[in-house]
Amino acid sequence: MLRIGVFGVGHLGKFHLNNWKEIPGVELVGFYDPDDKTANEVSEKYQIPRFSDPDSLMDDCDAIDVVAPTNFHFDLCEKAIKKGKHVFVEKPLAHTMEEARQLVKLTAESGIKFQVGHVERFNPAFLSIKDIPLNPMFIEVHRLAQFNPRGTEVSVILDLMIHDIDIILSIVKSDIKNISASGVGVMTETPDIANVRIEFHNGCVANLTSSRISMKKMRKIRLFQKDSYIGIDFLNKKTEIIKLKEPQDSNVFAFDIETPNGKKTIAMASPVIPEVNAIKEELTAFKNAIVNNTRTAVSEMDGLMAMDVAHQILEKIGNNVIMQ
Repeated sequence: MLRIGVFGVGHLGKFHLNNWKEIPGVELVGFYDPDDKTANEVSEKYQIPRFSDPDSLMDDCDAIDVVAPTNFHFDLCEKAIKKGKHVFVEKPLAHTMEEARQLVKLTAESGIKFQVGHVERFNPAFLSIKDIPLNPMFIEVHRLAQFNPRGTEVSVILDLMIHDIDIILSIVKSDIKNISASGVGVMTETPDIANVRIEFHNGCVANLTSSRISMKKMRKIRLFQKDSYIGIDFLNKKTEIIKLKEPQDSNVFAFDIETPNGKKTIAMASPVIPEVNAIKEELTAFKNAIVNNTRTAVSEMDGLMAMDVAHQILEKIGNNVIMQ
């Protein structure tokens, strides 16, 4: 049995507790949270022990799950790595780039398994296209959320947009050529809404818009590549594919259109969306990486690269942030 300890049992931490309890081969040892009210509620509801300090919980575990606010990530992860414990940490990897680089260095020296919680990698709508060749040349992303004080210790870039940065970096196999960005701080002292353009050396361009002050919710990414379009709705868990019809595509809806190059047959398909719980999937993947001694699904290097791009965006925004 893999012995797991959870650090931070607020809103998201409770989801992690629920899922750990359902994963075979795992023993949920207990949790650490400095907030007495939250801790007492969790102890009573989940019937698992609360530990009074981080060290005692880590010492009783094989691996830790850090769901604490971002500014606590480095201290908890560093302590666990030095104790030889495997680490799962929610995104972003750390509060600063220096902290993130140090965690990558410590992980490489220790040989432990480290996974970053970029949960959209496990969204069923995204999983539905895992076998489809992707080589997008244009990407359009919208991630909009209603305002919630939770998570505002970081900018909208590190709170919301970093999900899409990670997805894009996992899809586009090219280095970044240029980044341009603008942002506005409305409810907090950091950007609450931002628009970003990322240009890659292979010619791909990604436009990203993120807002945490919207009236409606939206989490969509659109991929345009030669002869096809792929739309992924992370919120409603739907995917659509529109492409030039191949001869073997007999089970898709198709229609003909006239183009300057003659008649083309367009096929529309909706891939089967797997019925999976994204959080449970990512935690299970972490457990399996430890048990099978394989690479984690979203490594510390993946987390570092997403943070690096996010901080480049913040640097580009810089003094252009308009405070209302």
